[in-house]
Amino acid sequence: MAVCQYRTGETLGRGTYSVVKLAVHMQTRQSYALKVINKKLIHGKENMVKNEIAVLKRTAGGHPSIMGLHDYFETKNDIYLCFDLCTGGTLADPIRNKTHYYESDVISIIRTILAGVKYLHAMGIVHRDLKPDNVLFASRGDDSKIIIGDFGLSRLLESSKLSLLTHCGTLAYMAPEIFRNIGYGAAVDVWAIGVFAFFLICGHSPFDIDSQQLCVEAILTGDYTFEPPEVWNRVSDAAKDFIGECLVIDPINRPTASVALRHEWLKEAPVGVVPKSSPKLPDLYPYVAKAFGKSLKQEPPLFSIGIMDLHATSPLALLRGDPGASANELLEKFKRYIDESEKGSPADTVLVDDMSIDGAIEQADHVIQVKRLGTVNESQDDRDD
Repeated sequence: MAVCQYRTGETLGRGTYSVVKLAVHMQTRQSYALKVINKKLIHGKENMVKNEIAVLKRTAGGHPSIMGLHDYFETKNDIYLCFDLCTGGTLADPIRNKTHYYESDVISIIRTILAGVKYLHAMGIVHRDLKPDNVLFASRGDDSKIIIGDFGLSRLLESSKLSLLTHCGTLAYMAPEIFRNIGYGAAVDVWAIGVFAFFLICGHSPFDIDSQQLCVEAILTGDYTFEPPEVWNRVSDAAKDFIGECLVIDPINRPTASVALRHEWLKEAPVGVVPKSSPKLPDLYPYVAKAFGKSLKQEPPLFSIGIMDLHATSPLALLRGDPGASANELLEKFKRYIDESEKGSPADTVLVDDMSIDGAIEQADHVIQVKRLGTVNESQDDRDD
């Protein structure tokens, strides 16, 4: 395909190094969203675009809730990606425009997104930046399909032996293991789903803290509360249980997307659309309208390369199943892996402050140790009694 086969129209959006335009295919008259990426602006970061294309090619036509890439091509100056056209806006818009908002609405949204994430994981893909800004509605109707988009930070995990090591995503949605440089995988998306569900219910994330270090510290220790009470007292225990299971600190004990889909809270929800209001529980909108209006603003993703100390960290964190590899061999494989799949950072990202992360990890480890000692002491007191 070539750019001459499309007639471009209005600008739908802009990024730091790209512009998205309405485009109509000259032969089929089908409308698309055409992302035009300036090669000069992404010089040195071309692998980020190649990775996004590879991810979208793998998922093409495979799931109704995954953004479709219909075409891609390049000219001397630009790279063109031709996507499904979603006219319903991001997740923020329909929610903000509602007059009523029920827990059943949240259930349907989460179940649909989780079904899409289950498909991604089955295809060996980790999204790494699930948040309201990256979920779109295909149309403006009440029965619009929900679409997961923006795969710029997504990665293919070709082998179960490889773990990702990059600090990236949107801070309030990032899982604790991302910060510890021990390797992470698909479980980070399930954590993000838990944050997502919390956010959709009350209008803010469980880790909505201005200080980057304090936010990371809260994530590392799983320190959150179901507040404000005027909202959460109207929410089912099943919803809180679902969120709690997704926000388990240890990724090994976190449910997979497939298991999470079978949770009691999601059993009755239809998949694929937001239903017309069918309230089973009190209307949440009067309590969250202001919060949604304030907090549903676009946040840039964070990005930095977490270089792990191979002498201080188990090699299994990088290459599970290859305990015979030397530190130097692991280091070379790690460097190649970074070069191939994580080269450069997206131009519209904000770097994570590594000093903040280090300070947060140190404080979080202290808090965790104190909690463990408290648990041990309580057990000892019980035995003494």
